[in-house]
Amino acid sequence: MADSPLKKALGHIRVLDLTRVLAGPWCAQNFADLGADVIKIERPGAGDDTRHWGPPYLKDAEGRDTSEAAYYLAANRGKRSVTLDIATPEGQEIVRRLARQCDVVLENYKVGQLKKYGLDYASLKKEQPGLIYCSITGFGQTGPYAQRAGYDFIIQGMGGFMSITGERDDLPGGGPQKAGVAISDLMTGMYATIAVMAALTHRHRTGEGQYIDMALLDVQVAMLANMNTNFLASGNPPTRWGNAHPNIVPYQTFATSDGHIIVAVGNDGQYQRFVEAGGRPELAVDERFATNPMRVRHREALVPLLAEMVKTKTKQEWIAALEAAGVPCGPINKLDEVFDNPQVQARGLRMDLPHPTGGTVKLVGSPMKMSATPPRYDMPPPLLGEHTEEVLRELLGESEERIAALKKNGIV
Repeated sequence: MADSPLKKALGHIRVLDLTRVLAGPWCAQNFADLGADVIKIERPGAGDDTRHWGPPYLKDAEGRDTSEAAYYLAANRGKRSVTLDIATPEGQEIVRRLARQCDVVLENYKVGQLKKYGLDYASLKKEQPGLIYCSITGFGQTGPYAQRAGYDFIIQGMGGFMSITGERDDLPGGGPQKAGVAISDLMTGMYATIAVMAALTHRHRTGEGQYIDMALLDVQVAMLANMNTNFLASGNPPTRWGNAHPNIVPYQTFATSDGHIIVAVGNDGQYQRFVEAGGRPELAVDERFATNPMRVRHREALVPLLAEMVKTKTKQEWIAALEAAGVPCGPINKLDEVFDNPQVQARGLRMDLPHPTGGTVKLVGSPMKMSATPPRYDMPPPLLGEHTEEVLRELLGESEERIAALKKNGIV
């Protein structure tokens, strides 16, 4: 942290992170990547729930498991960890004092829980009117579900995502399917980042802080984008199409002789070049398949013919042939193939950071590419309580004797 804050997009911002698991930590990690000083408050002795969500764990130099779960490592780099029991009056007072030194407070406690501790927005803004306070919950601060706990899997179902994701009900393996990552958590973290940035800009212009109410369900519904408007325009709920497209054919996955590829034909010329590359030019002049509207109408007849054609070549043979013909296509990569991909490597997405127990921790960098203030990776995900004494001394001026007393009493 020796560089000037001006070299960091958010080097002038300090964030008090009272969140755990994924949505809140993902938001806070964005701020850390962009140079903000992020102070993560964790429970003494336990910490963020995800510290224990393993295996897998980070390995040390001898290949043994450390205490750092890979799940936790994914969302917490660049932060300073402070252990603090906020259920105690002493812990609550420390949070209030830290909040006075911060621009932003992030929290994802149950609705009303922090009010009992005097750590809600209404309490904290009395001493700091310019504070930006962002609450992240499953269902928001209002409405009949406000008191419910929100879990990503449930939100994906409730918010409509799983009604449009998965194979068609009339095909083998048909039925609703969740995404492979916690998309409502991750997208809520991203929306929360944008909302806090906007609030900081508003404060810069007016001096006014504000409260931000983020809900996983709100985000899950909003992110369905054109599927929402398809329904609102037609009155017909969209259904699952698996890896196919309701309005374009062929626009789906196909099995090759040794794997799968994606073929995304966007016009009739691309379709013609696709079937020519497969040695079936007659499928382009057949009146049932000559235009996209006709291909959509005759999908059930065409797709089996294309599937048979694609199985005659390997995955790499098809990709080479279709790229040469200008037909959009791509592989379905496993993660080892993803990180071996030359484009992924050229973009610098994989990175290594020094780590106090693992020697090195392998992480994925931010996708934000900025010419003047690029993301910074000054610190790995912190050990539990790694920065407690440092923060108490630096921001609150606590003495060694006072910190020792807080430790003895289990406050930190």
